[in-house]
Formats: sequence, structure tokens, C-alpha cells
Amino acid sequence: MQKVFEELTKAFRKNSGIIEKEHYDTIVYKHSTLFERSDTIYHLLKASGYPIDVIDSGFYRHAPSFNDYKSDLYCIVDIETNGSKPNSSQVIEIGAILSQNGEIKDRFETFVECAFLPDYITKVTGIEPSDLRGAPSQKEALLMLKEFMGESIFVAHNARFDASFLSASMHRNGLGELGNMTVCSLDLAKKTFESERYGLAYLIESLSIPTTTHHRAYSDALSAFYVFMKSFENIPRYVKTSDDLIQFSNSSKKTRSKEKKSNI
Repeated sequence: MQKVFEELTKAFRKNSGIIEKEHYDTIVYKHSTLFERSDTIYHLLKASGYPIDVIDSGFYRHAPSFNDYKSDLYCIVDIETNGSKPNSSQVIEIGAILSQNGEIKDRFETFVECAFLPDYITKVTGIEPSDLRGAPSQKEALLMLKEFMGESIFVAHNARFDASFLSASMHRNGLGELGNMTVCSLDLAKKTFESERYGLAYLIESLSIPTTTHHRAYSDALSAFYVFMKSFENIPRYVKTSDDLIQFSNSSKKTRSKEKKSNI
């Protein structure tokens, strides 16, 4: 499904956020089996968190291309794991915050049942094997997270790790993949304010972020939320929509320089 997410997003960006059904069908059938109908794939996309809507019988709409980034719904997520590779490791704790208009609307946190917890993970996180006994299974916890996120924009500090780990874990547990649009709060911070370092531990201290324990999922999600809000203070004026924000966050310095000149 990842190829479908990527190609659909490119198509939407080239066509001002709206594509015809024929264009949509060409993309989804290119990466799907002959037994999958385009409407079935549409429901799979929605279930994955990909923000797509049918606006009438002949067109599809990409919500982030139209939503005001300031008022869109974001889900700031952090995970703790018992290793760095999703094919041999698993999530042991999830923390998440739903944010809209700069306010926290809801929160989610859970331990995840795990049979193996290395000593060094306990030393870093403070999580004990006893904390994980009787916790929701990995599949249950990931399903709860998917339901909590809905089609919100996924945000994490070093989002490449969190998003790829969660997507691989969801796929392995028969829950599809993570299709939510993604913003990395670390990348966005580098583009919006000066700091000697941009690791979360450093920013917690330098920005005087009110937090409890670093390397715990909810606490780090809350810290990432404050970093994300700090970045919002310095977003360029030409960034209007959520998709603009995502592209700005992913852009190179050279690209941003060109964009600024074109908007003077």
C-alpha cells in the first residue's frame, strides 16, 4: 500500500488536491491484485488513515490540500520499543496526543504486552517486565492507536523511525499499514528556530518544556507537542494548508530559499 499512498499524494499535488476517478483507478490498480475493486481499496485507504474523500461519483479529494494547517487535527505520537528493528522487535509503550488549534483535545497511552524486555531498555526507560504483564497485546494496542488517530496528521520527533516501526508492526499484525500523512517535529524544528541541537532531550531543557520523564512514551509525545507548537510560531506566510506544511517540513534548504524568493 505504501506505493499507493506515495503515488496518490504525488497525483493530488500535481492536480491541486483533486483527481478524477480514472486517474485514481490507474494508480490503485497498478499496485493491487486483479481481485481488488477500486472501492474496496478506497475503504482500505480510509482504514489506514490516508486522508482521501469522494466528492462526487467522478472525483477524489485529498483533505490536507485544502485544510488550514493551523486548525487541522494532529496526532503527536511517541513509542518505546524493546529493540530498533520492527522485524525482530516490538512496541512496548505508546503515548499519543490529539491536538487542534494549538490545544490538546485528547490523550492516549498504554503499555503493550511483551515477553522479552532487555535490561538496557529497562535502564533507559524505567519500564519493568511487570509493567507489561497483562497489558493489551501488540495487535490490540496498535488497533487502539489506529482508532485514536483516525485520519489525523501523524507527528513524531524523528518520525521516520516511529512511523516506519508502527507501519511495519501494523502490517505484521494484519492491520494494514500507517497511511496517515506525516510531519517530523524534528525536521520542522530545524527549519523554524535556532538551536544548538534538536534532539528531544536537549529541546526539553533549552525550551524549558514542562515534562516528567524522558524516554517514556506519553511524556515524550507531550514534549514533542510543545516543540511542534514552538515551530508554529515561525511558519512562513506562504504555508497555508496542511499539505504545504508537510512539503515545507520535507523540503531542502535550497528549495525553501527558492520558495521564499518566489513569494516576495
